[in-house]
Amino acid sequence: MIIGVPKEIKNNENRVALTPAGVSEMKKHGHTVYVQATAGLGSGFADEEYTQAGAVVLPTIEEVYAIAEMIIKVKEPIASEYPLIKKDQLLFTYFHFASSEELTHAMLEKGAVCLAYETVEKTDRSLPLLVPMSEVAGRMAIQQGAKYLEKPLKGRGILLGGVPGVPPAKVLVLGGGIVGTQAAKMAAGLGAQVTIMDLSLPRLRQLDDIMPANVNTEMSNHYNITRAIKDADLVVGAVLIPGAKAPHLITRDMLKLMRPGAVVVDVAVDQGGCIETCTPTTHENPTFIIDDIVHYCVANMPGAVPYTSTLALTNATLPYAVQLANKGWEKACAENEELKKGLNVANGKILYKGVAEAWNLPFNEEIVLANA
Repeated sequence: MIIGVPKEIKNNENRVALTPAGVSEMKKHGHTVYVQATAGLGSGFADEEYTQAGAVVLPTIEEVYAIAEMIIKVKEPIASEYPLIKKDQLLFTYFHFASSEELTHAMLEKGAVCLAYETVEKTDRSLPLLVPMSEVAGRMAIQQGAKYLEKPLKGRGILLGGVPGVPPAKVLVLGGGIVGTQAAKMAAGLGAQVTIMDLSLPRLRQLDDIMPANVNTEMSNHYNITRAIKDADLVVGAVLIPGAKAPHLITRDMLKLMRPGAVVVDVAVDQGGCIETCTPTTHENPTFIIDDIVHYCVANMPGAVPYTSTLALTNATLPYAVQLANKGWEKACAENEELKKGLNVANGKILYKGVAEAWNLPFNEEIVLANA
């Protein structure tokens, strides 16, 4: 198969979808890999490393899209890329369709085959291609939250861990999944007083067993959230419904209950956000203030630490990418239920229920995998 790796062009997105090691693995299976010039530079990989691994480096993104049967990316295509996508071209990347109606319609109209990292799902319901970036984002949420609590950045002027004789900051984490767990661990490690909320009592029991003494668990409901935000210094939104919009757990009206200068970090913003006032921001302009509350809503948080993120992501995606290249998407999806669940759009139809529901579009429950 002919594989293309374009350079990411989303604002301050420095990750790359395939490392030189990944190129070498693809070559071992007999595939041809074209990489756009400087695609790996932000993650620390020079063009020469790709060439040495067996890739052909092309100067422009147009050339990469034009020649490739499968495009491997990190983030969803943006508007300037839509015209480059060909009918039946396979795109393997994060899409987050439920947060962008424009992207959904564009991919339907182009007739592309869109296999989304975020909905590839194992039998235990875990999301193997979301986990590594969720781990990065959860840890970064605390790193960024701590920074924006500083007074020069319009925060409350409170040190997350406090000092002897001065109490630490209070951190509220909404969601006990991968993001929430990593955020709670980081905040606790810095000495904050942490509360983590989730809807699952079994999950809360697990968290209670593994977390240090400065982490408390609570059932997630409107009453408890409303009470907790009144004295929270930092709130991390870490709620995920795979492939669908995140629910709004904190509304605009609830912001008035919070202390001026408190910070909210909505890691779910690329799925619509679980804080109503959050809209996607960029690393260039990461925050905004509503009702004296600092909002950090960067939709590609791991892009700020591209070396770590690229290695973590490609460790997870490469085995699936090899299957798709070796067998073609139809046979690979027919033989691997995990990959099949990643199919969001194909043949001009929506194949993932959460996406169809997000935009009130027809859902095609079954797809005939003709070449399987």
